[in-house]
Amino acid sequence: MITNAASRLGTSAYSETSPTELRPNWSPENAQVVIQAVYRHVLGNDYLMASERLTALESLLCNGQITVREFVRALAKSELYKTKFLYPNFHTRVIELNFKHLLGRAPYSEAEVVEHLDRYQNEGFDADIDSYLDSDEYEVNFGDATVPYYRGFENKVGDRTVGFTRMFRLYRGYANSDRAQLEGNNSRLAAELAQNSASAIVGASGSNDGWAYRPAKGSMPTRAFGRSSTGSSDRLYRIEVAAATLQRYPKVRRVNREYIVSYEQLNSTLQRINKMGGKVASVTIAQ
Repeated sequence: MITNAASRLGTSAYSETSPTELRPNWSPENAQVVIQAVYRHVLGNDYLMASERLTALESLLCNGQITVREFVRALAKSELYKTKFLYPNFHTRVIELNFKHLLGRAPYSEAEVVEHLDRYQNEGFDADIDSYLDSDEYEVNFGDATVPYYRGFENKVGDRTVGFTRMFRLYRGYANSDRAQLEGNNSRLAAELAQNSASAIVGASGSNDGWAYRPAKGSMPTRAFGRSSTGSSDRLYRIEVAAATLQRYPKVRRVNREYIVSYEQLNSTLQRINKMGGKVASVTIAQ
């Protein structure tokens, strides 16, 4: 069990699931399960179209010509991975994602990030990917047959506690994609790593009891759309929105907003938010 608050933190899917492994005498069905698990984890749960699948690489694994580790390595070096994570992001963000996708944890220190930055600049992206896959840490935790998984939620003997708190800056829910988070391509951990401080734990999207909610920041007030919720007997819903802007308003780096609406107004409110260019962070029951 990851923690007694696993359900509230949105980590139940990992506390209740065993790692995916390609064991001896595996069947073709076992290989397909492993392939799907690798795609899900290494690609940060991003949607994968059939035309994007690396079918030749899959065949090598299904024929026993490469190990799970080599499948992970080839996927992380592929143009598919680079298009999704290397090209669109600042490189500190790329390193955060590499730690998450390949070692299953967040960076422990700024020194780790600097080491990978130096290797990338001096030896290239492929060499940096090899440094994760060929490390003692990868060998001990995953070896040749196990699909990488989120180790950062486990606080084992010898692990750094700061890794547990920082993992929640990178992991935003079981159904969340690393390319669909509200903070975009910005680094999540640069400030904490530079200050050598722990991150605050904010429950992932989809967790219970409103743990996904972050208080609004900026000048946009918290308000209800359509009508006041005071004294209402209907069930109300809270919609968390980020980056809501209109053309006549000046651009701001980040603005959060909260709307409280009834069920009947839910659909029209979501449509209005979409027209404003807002991104819906979560929809939870407010009353």
